[in-house]
Amino acid sequence: MATHPFDRAIGLTAAAEQPNTWHGHSSPDYWNMVGPFGGTTAATALQAVLQHPALLGEPIALTVNYAAAMGEGPFTVVAEPVRTNRSTQHWRISLMQDTSGEAIMTATAVTAARRETWGVNDMPMPAVSPPDGLPRLQFSTSAWTQRYDMRAVRGMIPRDWNGACQGGDRPEEASLTQLWVRDDPPRPLDFCALTAMSDAFYPRVWLRRAVRVPAGTVSITTYFHASSQQLAACGDGYLLAQARGQVFNNGFFDQTAQICSAAGTLLATSSQMVYYKE
Repeated sequence: MATHPFDRAIGLTAAAEQPNTWHGHSSPDYWNMVGPFGGTTAATALQAVLQHPALLGEPIALTVNYAAAMGEGPFTVVAEPVRTNRSTQHWRISLMQDTSGEAIMTATAVTAARRETWGVNDMPMPAVSPPDGLPRLQFSTSAWTQRYDMRAVRGMIPRDWNGACQGGDRPEEASLTQLWVRDDPPRPLDFCALTAMSDAFYPRVWLRRAVRVPAGTVSITTYFHASSQQLAACGDGYLLAQARGQVFNNGFFDQTAQICSAAGTLLATSSQMVYYKE
């Protein structure tokens, strides 16, 4: 069976000469405007943790900071467990791409050995139209958008870039997008794929203002609420992804997002800070 494009994009080879170190290569399949899709970069950071022989448990949190754009070519990832407790493990991760030693991405992660406890979901899945009756979004700008089957419920990219508030009488809902998403070609869900999908939204400032300004994620944190067994139960089906901006100010805005399974299980939430220009 041929390797899935996503697995090629986040593929890592352990460096025999150095502990905690892996080598990879950027992928044209997930190229964005000036570098790889940030979701695959974040997934690569997590992949290094998941491949580490000292791994404890499964991911519960991942924070990725984008210090510079990744170029085309090979890169090196270093993932170090900095503290291991009885049920949690804390990680420091960096990605370099040249001989200067300067990181173009830094990250931290927390993994944990989960145990059965009482639990409840206080954020139920919104009532939305099923994906089968919605048209697939068509993009022509970046390669990575072709690697996802996206079907918008609301909050599509503006048709008219006229600078008008998209919320009408309810501007607080102007930056809300809800869409169904899955890998293309379909791929069984795991933590790395969920990490990438948590970033599969175009900039909220585009939707809020209907102005296509330069924008890019500076930092994103993803929280994982599901186990690997719950992710496996999703198979390769659609997930409901929802994102909303909160504050746009002085060149930065934040965005919150939720990712649910088709059955209504909240799998992950994320928050990110995004840079934008006038």
